[in-house]
Amino acid sequence: MTKLKDLDFKILFELMKNSKISDRELAKIVGVSQPTVSRRRTRLEKEAIDGYTAIPKWEKIGYEILAITFIKAMKIFTSKEYMDIRKQGLGWLEKQPNIIMGGACEGMGMNSFIISLHKNYSDHSEFMLKLRLEMGNFIDDIQTILVNLRGKGRLKPLHFKYIAEAK
Repeated sequence: MTKLKDLDFKILFELMKNSKISDRELAKIVGVSQPTVSRRRTRLEKEAIDGYTAIPKWEKIGYEILAITFIKAMKIFTSKEYMDIRKQGLGWLEKQPNIIMGGACEGMGMNSFIISLHKNYSDHSEFMLKLRLEMGNFIDDIQTILVNLRGKGRLKPLHFKYIAEAK
């Protein structure tokens, strides 16, 4: 992968604000020609953009809960055990359509996390039961924070435009 240049960052940040923007509009904003933007955008899509996505209003499509689950995996003694557990864990994560992100982490005595969306509390409860039944042999502790997506407690919605504005 080639190193990103200032122009690449400008284009990337504008795309994070609005991925539907045309190359012509983008060229006007960043101050270069439309063909230059088109070439850079194509390269960025290969090297630095993982994909385009819409960020829905979760409650409008039936999701009430965002769950952030922290997991303390059992102590692993050999590299073979680690690779076996990792492979099984990755397989399990990939089969769960409501998980939007997961991986290793540090802090609070935990070493893994999952961010998931759920239609309601019953849906989340079934998800947690499935996690415990199918992966429980590898888990020492689980702690979950539930976010009410319909409540008034959510002050700032999830959006990537904020990162682009922070530059």
